[in-house]
Amino acid sequence: MDEIDDILASVSAPTVPQRTRDLQALTRAWVNERTSPDLLPYPTPLVDRVMDRVKKQIETIEEITGTLDPKSNFTLVILQTELERFKFLVRSFLRARIAKIDKYPIHYRDLTLTDLSLLSPLEQQYLQSHQALLSAHYNGSFLATFPQALQKLDDTAGGVSMVDKPDEETAVFCRVLRDAGTVEIMGETATTDVDLKRGDLWLLRWSAVKDATVRGDVELV
Repeated sequence: MDEIDDILASVSAPTVPQRTRDLQALTRAWVNERTSPDLLPYPTPLVDRVMDRVKKQIETIEEITGTLDPKSNFTLVILQTELERFKFLVRSFLRARIAKIDKYPIHYRDLTLTDLSLLSPLEQQYLQSHQALLSAHYNGSFLATFPQALQKLDDTAGGVSMVDKPDEETAVFCRVLRDAGTVEIMGETATTDVDLKRGDLWLLRWSAVKDATVRGDVELV
C-alpha cells in the first residue's frame, strides 16, 4: 500500500504557488469588474495579499539595486516586470470600481448601509467625500432656489426614483467555471431554463448570472 501511495504521489499534479493563484484571481476580478455593469463585492483578502506582495517586491528590488551587482541585472528586470504587472492590474481594477461609484453614488451609498462588504474602507471614504462635494455643488448651483420639498437628490415620490442604478438587464458574455445550476433566458416568444455547465460560454442578462459570478462559478469575458 505504501508503494502505491508513493507512486500516486509522484504522478500527482504539482501544487500551484499562491503567487500564481493570486495573479489568476486578480486578473479574473479585474475582468469581471470591467465587464459587469454593477459593482462587485470588494475582495479584501486577495487585495491585501497582493499589496503585501507588492510591498515586499519593492523592498527586494531596492536591496538588489543598492548592491550594484551586474550579475543581478537579469533578476532585477524579472522582478520589476512582475511588479509592474501586479501594479497595473490593481490600478485598473480600482479605477473600474471608482468609475462606477462616480456614476451611481447615491445607489451605492444606500447599498453600503446593509452590505459592508461591497466597498473597501477607502472606497467608503471616497464615496462619502464624493457625495458631499456633489451635494454641495448642486445646492450652490440650483437646488437652493427650489422649494424644500424638491431639493432631495434621492426622492422617490410618486413611485418614480431619482436615484440612477446600473442596468441589470445588460447582456454580458460569461464562461462557466463549474456547474452553476439553471437560469432563465428570454427568447423571441417565450422564456426557458438552461443549465450552466462547466466550460459553457453564454451571452446572458447580468441579473441572471450575477449571483453565480459573485460565488466564483462564472467569470465574465
